[in-house]
Amino acid sequence: MECRHCGSKLDRPGDYCLVCRTENADTVVLDLARERATVTALFEDETVSARTVTTTPEQADGESDVIELRNFAGLVADEVRRKRPEEVYATGDREVLRAVRGQLHYEFYRVEAEDPVTAVIERRGQPALEVVEGSMAEKLGGSHTTLIGERAGKQALETVASHPHVKKIIPGPIDAGGSGSRTGVRAKATRADANGNVRMLIRDGSSVQENRVVTTAGDRELGERVREDINEALTEAGLKE
Repeated sequence: MECRHCGSKLDRPGDYCLVCRTENADTVVLDLARERATVTALFEDETVSARTVTTTPEQADGESDVIELRNFAGLVADEVRRKRPEEVYATGDREVLRAVRGQLHYEFYRVEAEDPVTAVIERRGQPALEVVEGSMAEKLGGSHTTLIGERAGKQALETVASHPHVKKIIPGPIDAGGSGSRTGVRAKATRADANGNVRMLIRDGSSVQENRVVTTAGDRELGERVREDINEALTEAGLKE
């Protein structure tokens, strides 16, 4: 394949051109399984390349498993870096996804569908949501300053605050009247309201705190998309209820 700008030959279809320094793919879609990953590059809703990376997981648990997964994730990450995309969408095995994300500096957007490439193309036709940058401290508001769950509770809030479409988190009062639990701190984002905002419940033993999460989504449908992303991030952090 040649660069669509200067005509220079590319090592692989969709690669970023090092001659004229322009992109030949604006989006990458990752379909990740434990033994196989498909890296699809898109440009303006057209597929420009689809490359499969495979691995053979080690049978025994231990350091060899960690090394094998890291190497597999590294091969997938290299494919993404070659494209220098504007957006990265991912679906599939969470362990592999975490490993790949750990080797890249891109914001990952989750997509769940039997055909993730088609789903991404269809999603790209929807209105873009405003991105809000800021730390948990900057996004935290409201009159209730006490947070549940100490360090793990703070981690849950930081996980939610790091989402690009979350504008503000407003903690509510702590209710200590629930049933006891030995699972530690758990969190879950519940159904979006008509304005696209969601509730996040954080449980710690018999205590529960309801937090209002204000998003940049303007309706329930877009709010549900943000809610799903939040729950996926909580799952990856090991905090999902």
